Amino acid sequence: MTKDVIGRRRLLALGGAAALTGIAGPALGQQFTGTIEGSATVRNTQRAVRNTQSFRSINWRNHFSSLRNGAILCDTASRTLHYWSEDEQTYLLYPCSVPMTEEFTRRGRTSVVEKRYRPTWIPTPNMRRRDPSLPAIVHPGPDNPLGTRAMNLSWTYYRIHGIDNPEKIGRRASNGCFGLYNHHVEYLYERVRIGTQVVVI
Repeated sequence: MTKDVIGRRRLLALGGAAALTGIAGPALGQQFTGTIEGSATVRNTQRAVRNTQSFRSINWRNHFSSLRNGAILCDTASRTLHYWSEDEQTYLLYPCSVPMTEEFTRRGRTSVVEKRYRPTWIPTPNMRRRDPSLPAIVHPGPDNPLGTRAMNLSWTYYRIHGIDNPEKIGRRASNGCFGLYNHHVEYLYERVRIGTQVVVI
Protein backbone atom coordinates (compact mmCIF):
# COMPACT_ATOMS: atom_id res chain seq x y z
CA MET A 1 0.00 0.00 0.00
CA THR A 2 2.79 2.42 0.99
CA LYS A 3 4.68 1.59 -2.17
CA ASP A 4 1.61 2.37 -4.30
CA VAL A 5 1.07 5.75 -2.60
CA ILE A 6 4.70 6.73 -3.12
CA GLY A 7 4.50 5.63 -6.74
CA ARG A 8 1.42 7.78 -7.37
CA ARG A 9 2.98 10.82 -5.68
CA ARG A 10 6.14 10.45 -7.73
CA LEU A 11 4.11 10.14 -10.92
CA LEU A 12 2.09 13.27 -10.10
CA ALA A 13 5.26 15.18 -9.32
CA LEU A 14 6.82 14.15 -12.61
CA GLY A 15 3.66 15.04 -14.51
CA GLY A 16 3.53 18.48 -12.90
CA ALA A 17 7.14 19.17 -13.74
CA ALA A 18 6.56 18.26 -17.37
CA ALA A 19 3.61 20.61 -17.60
CA LEU A 20 5.46 23.52 -16.04
CA THR A 21 8.52 23.19 -18.21
CA GLY A 22 6.36 22.76 -21.29
CA ILE A 23 8.86 20.44 -22.96
CA ALA A 24 7.14 17.12 -22.45
CA GLY A 25 7.24 14.57 -25.25
CA PRO A 26 4.43 13.80 -27.72
CA ALA A 27 1.13 12.68 -26.24
CA LEU A 28 0.90 8.92 -26.30
CA GLY A 29 -2.02 7.37 -28.08
CA GLN A 30 -2.53 10.15 -30.63
CA GLN A 31 -3.13 8.82 -34.12
CA PHE A 32 -0.97 9.86 -37.07
CA THR A 33 -3.92 10.93 -39.18
CA GLY A 34 -4.82 13.89 -41.33
CA THR A 35 -2.84 16.12 -43.64
CA ILE A 36 -1.01 19.42 -43.32
CA GLU A 37 -4.09 21.63 -43.55
CA GLY A 38 -4.75 20.87 -47.21
CA SER A 39 -1.22 19.96 -48.25
CA ALA A 40 0.44 16.56 -48.65
CA THR A 41 0.77 14.17 -45.72
CA VAL A 42 3.97 14.25 -43.69
CA ARG A 43 3.65 10.62 -42.71
CA ASN A 44 6.21 9.44 -45.25
CA THR A 45 8.54 12.42 -45.22
CA GLN A 46 11.86 12.54 -43.42
CA ARG A 47 11.56 13.21 -39.71
CA ALA A 48 12.27 16.83 -38.85
CA VAL A 49 15.59 17.63 -37.19
CA ARG A 50 14.91 19.09 -33.75
CA ASN A 51 17.26 21.90 -32.80
CA THR A 52 17.63 21.70 -29.03
CA GLN A 53 19.34 25.09 -29.04
CA SER A 54 15.97 26.58 -29.99
CA PHE A 55 14.59 25.70 -26.57
CA ARG A 56 15.96 28.68 -24.70
CA SER A 57 14.01 30.77 -22.25
CA ILE A 58 13.85 34.43 -23.24
CA ASN A 59 12.98 37.68 -21.51
CA TRP A 60 9.46 38.89 -22.25
CA ARG A 61 10.67 42.51 -22.04
CA ASN A 62 12.41 42.06 -25.37
CA HIS A 63 9.00 41.82 -27.06
CA PHE A 64 6.34 43.31 -24.75
CA SER A 65 6.02 46.52 -22.77
CA SER A 66 3.96 44.75 -20.09
CA LEU A 67 2.35 41.41 -19.29
CA ARG A 68 -1.18 42.77 -19.06
CA ASN A 69 -3.59 39.88 -19.80
CA GLY A 70 -0.58 37.61 -20.29
CA ALA A 71 1.64 37.33 -23.37
CA ILE A 72 2.40 34.78 -26.07
CA LEU A 73 5.40 34.89 -28.41
CA CYS A 74 5.30 32.69 -31.52
CA ASP A 75 8.80 32.30 -32.94
CA THR A 76 8.76 31.03 -36.53
CA ALA A 77 12.55 30.64 -36.66
CA SER A 78 12.94 28.39 -33.61
CA ARG A 79 9.44 26.90 -34.07
CA THR A 80 8.55 27.53 -30.46
CA LEU A 81 5.76 29.21 -28.52
CA HIS A 82 6.43 31.10 -25.28
CA TYR A 83 3.77 32.08 -22.74
CA TRP A 84 4.05 34.37 -19.71
CA SER A 85 1.23 34.88 -17.21
CA GLU A 86 0.34 38.41 -16.15
CA ASP A 87 1.70 37.80 -12.64
CA GLU A 88 4.96 36.32 -14.05
CA GLN A 89 4.41 33.15 -12.02
CA THR A 90 3.98 30.95 -15.10
CA TYR A 91 6.31 30.66 -18.07
CA LEU A 92 5.67 27.98 -20.69
CA LEU A 93 7.88 27.00 -23.61
CA TYR A 94 6.44 24.63 -26.21
CA PRO A 95 7.57 23.30 -29.60
CA CYS A 96 5.07 24.11 -32.35
CA SER A 97 4.34 23.83 -36.04
CA VAL A 98 4.71 27.01 -38.08
CA PRO A 99 3.50 28.29 -41.49
CA MET A 100 4.70 26.32 -44.51
CA THR A 101 5.96 29.33 -46.48
CA GLU A 102 6.60 33.04 -46.13
CA GLU A 103 3.45 33.58 -48.18
CA PHE A 104 1.42 32.10 -45.32
CA THR A 105 3.42 33.82 -42.57
CA ARG A 106 2.16 36.97 -40.88
CA ARG A 107 4.31 38.75 -38.31
CA GLY A 108 3.50 41.49 -35.86
CA ARG A 109 1.18 42.11 -32.92
CA THR A 110 -2.24 40.61 -32.39
CA SER A 111 -4.28 39.15 -29.53
CA VAL A 112 -6.53 36.25 -28.59
CA VAL A 113 -10.14 37.17 -29.44
CA GLU A 114 -11.90 33.80 -29.06
CA LYS A 115 -11.31 30.48 -27.28
CA ARG A 116 -12.83 27.33 -28.77
CA TYR A 117 -13.24 24.06 -26.89
CA ARG A 118 -13.24 21.01 -29.20
CA PRO A 119 -13.39 23.26 -32.28
CA THR A 120 -14.90 22.54 -35.66
CA TRP A 121 -12.55 23.11 -38.61
CA ILE A 122 -13.77 24.85 -41.77
CA PRO A 123 -11.09 25.21 -44.47
CA THR A 124 -10.60 28.78 -45.65
CA PRO A 125 -11.73 29.73 -49.17
CA ASN A 126 -8.10 29.84 -50.30
CA MET A 127 -7.50 26.31 -49.01
CA ARG A 128 -10.54 25.04 -50.89
CA ARG A 129 -9.34 26.73 -54.07
CA ARG A 130 -5.90 25.14 -53.75
CA ASP A 131 -7.36 21.76 -52.92
CA PRO A 132 -11.02 21.25 -53.91
CA SER A 133 -10.95 17.76 -52.39
CA LEU A 134 -10.88 19.21 -48.86
CA PRO A 135 -14.03 18.61 -46.84
CA ALA A 136 -16.32 21.59 -46.29
CA ILE A 137 -16.23 20.98 -42.54
CA VAL A 138 -14.47 18.68 -40.05
CA HIS A 139 -16.21 18.18 -36.73
CA PRO A 140 -14.32 17.59 -33.44
CA GLY A 141 -12.38 14.34 -33.39
CA PRO A 142 -8.96 12.79 -34.07
CA ASP A 143 -8.91 13.89 -37.74
CA ASN A 144 -9.59 17.56 -36.97
CA PRO A 145 -6.52 19.69 -37.87
CA LEU A 146 -7.32 22.07 -34.99
CA GLY A 147 -6.94 19.32 -32.41
CA THR A 148 -8.78 19.63 -29.11
CA ARG A 149 -8.56 23.40 -28.50
CA ALA A 150 -8.20 26.55 -30.59
CA MET A 151 -7.54 30.19 -29.77
CA ASN A 152 -8.48 32.58 -32.57
CA LEU A 153 -6.31 35.64 -33.09
CA SER A 154 -7.55 39.06 -34.21
CA TRP A 155 -6.07 38.31 -37.64
CA THR A 156 -8.73 36.51 -39.70
CA TYR A 157 -8.07 32.75 -40.07
CA TYR A 158 -4.99 32.80 -37.78
CA ARG A 159 -5.05 30.61 -34.68
CA ILE A 160 -3.05 28.83 -32.02
CA HIS A 161 -4.48 25.34 -31.81
CA GLY A 162 -3.95 21.65 -31.19
CA ILE A 163 -2.97 19.08 -33.77
CA ASP A 164 -4.31 16.06 -35.63
CA ASN A 165 -0.88 14.66 -36.48
CA PRO A 166 1.95 15.00 -33.90
CA GLU A 167 4.58 14.74 -36.64
CA LYS A 168 3.66 18.27 -37.71
CA ILE A 169 5.24 19.68 -34.54
CA GLY A 170 8.61 21.28 -35.24
CA ARG A 171 7.85 21.53 -38.97
CA ARG A 172 6.68 24.10 -41.48
CA ALA A 173 3.26 22.51 -41.67
CA SER A 174 0.43 25.05 -41.64
CA ASN A 175 -1.31 27.69 -43.71
CA GLY A 176 -0.48 30.37 -41.13
CA CYS A 177 -1.46 28.94 -37.75
CA PHE A 178 0.66 27.64 -34.87
CA GLY A 179 -0.02 24.07 -33.81
CA LEU A 180 0.78 22.50 -30.44
CA TYR A 181 0.58 18.97 -29.08
CA ASN A 182 -2.96 18.54 -27.77
CA HIS A 183 -1.86 18.09 -24.16
CA HIS A 184 0.14 21.33 -24.44
CA VAL A 185 -2.65 23.37 -26.02
CA GLU A 186 -5.12 22.11 -23.39
CA TYR A 187 -2.82 23.29 -20.60
CA LEU A 188 -2.22 26.64 -22.31
CA TYR A 189 -5.93 27.10 -23.08
CA GLU A 190 -6.79 27.08 -19.37
CA ARG A 191 -4.32 29.91 -18.71
CA VAL A 192 -4.91 32.15 -21.71
CA ARG A 193 -7.69 34.73 -21.53
CA ILE A 194 -9.48 36.80 -24.13
CA GLY A 195 -7.18 39.76 -24.74
CA THR A 196 -3.91 37.89 -24.17
CA GLN A 197 -1.23 39.66 -26.20
CA VAL A 198 0.39 37.76 -29.06
CA VAL A 199 3.53 38.65 -31.00
CA VAL A 200 4.69 36.66 -34.01
CA ILE A 201 8.34 36.99 -35.05
